[in-house]
Amino acid sequence: MSEQPVIVLVGHSYGGMVITEAAAGNPAVQALVYVAAFAPEPGESAFLLSGKFEGSTLGGALEAYPVASGGNEFRIAADKFHHQFCADVDAGEAALMAATQRPVTERALTDGPAASEPGWRTKPSWFVHGERDLNIPAAALRFMAERAGSRGTREVAGASHAIAASQPDAVAAAVLDAVGHVRG
Repeated sequence: MSEQPVIVLVGHSYGGMVITEAAAGNPAVQALVYVAAFAPEPGESAFLLSGKFEGSTLGGALEAYPVASGGNEFRIAADKFHHQFCADVDAGEAALMAATQRPVTERALTDGPAASEPGWRTKPSWFVHGERDLNIPAAALRFMAERAGSRGTREVAGASHAIAASQPDAVAAAVLDAVGHVRG
């Protein structure tokens, strides 16, 4: 008899929007881990959540450019990237991250999830984030974790939005906590 796979979805930043929706009504997903990530209610956008509390300086760091399909894409300006996104990594790693960043569409930041019930409402969730996140303020991340009934929240002192790069052990511990809970 084969053991059922343990499916734990992990999302960083906007990826939290994705896992929230992907887990909704999906019995295969057993837990969620939000890594400096949005955990929205229906109708809440990343833009709305990041502005709900003071502390985000992302808007002033973004460059917008039109895309052929309509609307805009945004990226963090290269000269602002290190401070804005990953102040707690060395300059060389920050420069590589800036050069290889994936832009985000305007629609991704302004649309909320379509699911009528967020995945975190029915799935156990864990949160890990940096106390010095300049993209999604720590107060917003705390709010979302509490609202979701987080089974474990790690707020890492001094850590930036790029917590997976700067504090991989804290991120791995949150994921392992979720897997351990599911496996019982």
